[in-house]
Amino acid sequence: MSGKTTFSEVGLWFIEELPYDVLWISQEGHIVYANESFCNSLGYDKAEMEKLSMYDVNPTLSPEKWSRHWAIVQEKGVDHFKTTHRKKQGEAYKVEVFSLFFSNNGKKLICAIVRDITETSFYKSILEETEKAVKVGGWKWNLADQTIIASEQALCIFGLEEAESLLPSRIITHFTDPARAKQAMRQAVQNGAPYDLNLQIRDTGQNLKWVRCIAKPLVRNGRTEKILGTYQDITRQTEQALSLQLSDEIINRAKDLIYLIDESGHFVRFNESVLRELGYSREEFSRMSIFDLDVNMTETLWRQHWQEILEKKSFTFERTSVRKDKTQMPIEVTANHLRFNNQDLNCAIVRDITERKKKELALVEALNEIKQLKQQVEAENEYLQEEINRDYHFDNIICQSREYAKVLQQVARVAPTDTTVLITGESGTGKELLARAIHESSRRKERPLIKVNCAALPKDIIESELFGHKKGAFTGAVADKAGKFELAGQGTLFLDEIGELPLELQPKLLRVLQEGEFDRLGDPFTRRADVRIIAATNRNLEAMIQEGTFREDLYYRLNVFPIHSIPLRQRREDIPLLAHHFLEKYAPKAGKPFKRISKKALDILGKYSFPGNIRELENLIERAVILETGPTLYPGSWMPADGPAESPADKMLTLEEMQRTHILKALFQTGWRVSGKKGAARLLDVKDKTLFAKMKKLGIRKEDFLIPK
Repeated sequence: MSGKTTFSEVGLWFIEELPYDVLWISQEGHIVYANESFCNSLGYDKAEMEKLSMYDVNPTLSPEKWSRHWAIVQEKGVDHFKTTHRKKQGEAYKVEVFSLFFSNNGKKLICAIVRDITETSFYKSILEETEKAVKVGGWKWNLADQTIIASEQALCIFGLEEAESLLPSRIITHFTDPARAKQAMRQAVQNGAPYDLNLQIRDTGQNLKWVRCIAKPLVRNGRTEKILGTYQDITRQTEQALSLQLSDEIINRAKDLIYLIDESGHFVRFNESVLRELGYSREEFSRMSIFDLDVNMTETLWRQHWQEILEKKSFTFERTSVRKDKTQMPIEVTANHLRFNNQDLNCAIVRDITERKKKELALVEALNEIKQLKQQVEAENEYLQEEINRDYHFDNIICQSREYAKVLQQVARVAPTDTTVLITGESGTGKELLARAIHESSRRKERPLIKVNCAALPKDIIESELFGHKKGAFTGAVADKAGKFELAGQGTLFLDEIGELPLELQPKLLRVLQEGEFDRLGDPFTRRADVRIIAATNRNLEAMIQEGTFREDLYYRLNVFPIHSIPLRQRREDIPLLAHHFLEKYAPKAGKPFKRISKKALDILGKYSFPGNIRELENLIERAVILETGPTLYPGSWMPADGPAESPADKMLTLEEMQRTHILKALFQTGWRVSGKKGAARLLDVKDKTLFAKMKKLGIRKEDFLIPK
């Protein structure tokens, strides 16, 4: 390689030579450019690739994920993560991605550098040859008789057929910046000033081109008589220059250290990360060799290493490098054989794996800590576990707390009977799980458990859903339909959100509870119902009775055996078990290698109040799986926003804190519905606008507690 060769001259070539898949992506997710390596990896040609977006390439990507990714890269400049790509034939494979943000000529783009981590060797070296075509046409303008002659190539550049079309008065309309072109031509005519400008034109086919415009006036006796000039189509060169400039920026902003080493071990080229990470100036590093960075490298080892590069072409290994300040840095090196200008080179891609080594050490320590904690937990809860396993057991309920064990004891006692059960408790406490546990432990377990969400059914069809209808009973009733009471025959009917049942339907439900009878809509015949009723609500039914929105006699028929599902903050011992359960549930779905949750994260979760109860905990873990990387889940941005809760005895809440807690309770009770008859504003007896303003002031946002599905 010649000593005069600049980094820019090899930039574009180097991008195509890199053993990475490289692509540029617009803010909308469209693929602006992909190198040959990326096209080959996915099985597309370049023309096909230009029509694709990241949603075609990444089967796990959603618009919400892409928006979050763009915001992260734009803010931080770089992002690193693992994901899944899909080839043209549909085959999915795992990749590791480094995303870089940059703005070029007013365009905001992301450059993604991708490596396949499903293969033993995930770097490839692909050679690509390019062609450069230079088109130059000449012309001469005689000012005396206003004649002009031009070569065929000069006309071809503009898509013209006659030389007269190149006269300034006519050719000026082809320039996208006619004022600049006109000024240059005027100066040439009036002052004999030559010009050499790169201007953009639009030819007769409406194609945009970059043209180098050169003019040399011939002046005699102070007057310009003739002007000689050339037009050169430099579209390819201009685009290549921009690409080279872009390539330099990408390579220099890459987090990995990249340098080219010759056979003697000296550094030929290197990116800015080398200087930034190792602490050397450009002049200092230019005089160094591999023996200065690797104190364990000898001449014999280097010769063996060089021969291995020539034979294997690409391979990866771990070493230790030395910074300028003499500190050591564990690194992962991928050596790649490149040949440029008839010279063999080693393109070394170097990654600082200090954090990886720390994580490996932390993992060993975490495993020991978990082992000790497991032994401690087993010892402390041995008696409780034996009691639960002996007296009652429900496979779908996770519990080790004494407080919740009392709830399960109530379930175990009432399950064998046909007694009507009313389950109360805050939203997200697992009332449906308790209902299922009662059913599965009853004599009706071989028959179905039918669930009806009274809050989710429109008022005008809930009667039909519960009791069924005959054909023609109302508009749209085109056939007979069995209701939920019939479907649950000899089984269990779970009426969730019973407090939302319309007042006019409550007598019909009361009739079923008292007499075991009901009528289909439009059917004169009465039917018998052999169904066990389990109802659940997060509303205060006694208060609703006082308000006249719930029948007192129906309440007493439902409240034969009440069970209160306690909130998560009253069973904090169950938080680690539940958190690990949700981690095991969502990690495989996200393709993440999570195995455990750190003690610090569990400590923070254990002190949090969880106004959204188990559902909020589940959403937090699902969010964490999306945002973090494994195998251990550490505290991060996914953690609860308001921190640990303190009891009133420990801390006197401010007025705003009390308002925030009360509003959150109302929002969770109404499923985050603010306005309307069933909204939190109505529940709190305030106007919708007032509640929206108060939520904004207190910083209450739905996305902080729930993850969109």
